[in-house]
Amino acid sequence: MRKLILQMQVSVDGYVGQAGREPGWQLWDWGDKCPWDEKLRAEFNRFFEEADTILLSRKIVEGGYIDHWSETARKHPRAATFAFAQRIMDARKIIFSNILKASPWPEAELAYKPLVEEVDYLKAQPGKNIVAFGGAGFASSLITADLIDEFQFYTNPIALHEGISIFAKKSVDQDFELIGSNPYACGMVVTKYVPRGCVR
Repeated sequence: MRKLILQMQVSVDGYVGQAGREPGWQLWDWGDKCPWDEKLRAEFNRFFEEADTILLSRKIVEGGYIDHWSETARKHPRAATFAFAQRIMDARKIIFSNILKASPWPEAELAYKPLVEEVDYLKAQPGKNIVAFGGAGFASSLITADLIDEFQFYTNPIALHEGISIFAKKSVDQDFELIGSNPYACGMVVTKYVPRGCVR
């Protein structure tokens, strides 16, 4: 069975953002002046070699996710550092929305089943890993429904003092098993967990 991996940018104190604040605190750009070091960029590229399906919230797509990576892939068609951009464009992309009736983006499709039913169906299909992006609300919904098989936290070297937690709606404590942690020269630490007892 395929696994669903949630990737999130987080602060040192565990927040994924602040209401009304743009994510300028993140070491995240992937433009021509990306602050990530070469080792971290290479790791991100390796990750997308093992994923072929991306789950997205409506908000992240409306915020420019598909447009950004489409433009990045176009600008860097042969650059190894940006190889993942084309993989993102080639991957199956599924948007979850309670508002949209059809996908206005030709590169993505709309999920028509309820969240749990759709994710369970996708996990049962043959293929590579599934990765979820999409902001705090979408991540929280996946967590509350116990759909995440692996958490990958990209911890930025900043404390926000207060903010949004993706675990706020989880009604019970949850234990995790650490399966990897790597620091990078740019200041980022990538930490990977699975829910304790999860069969990998």
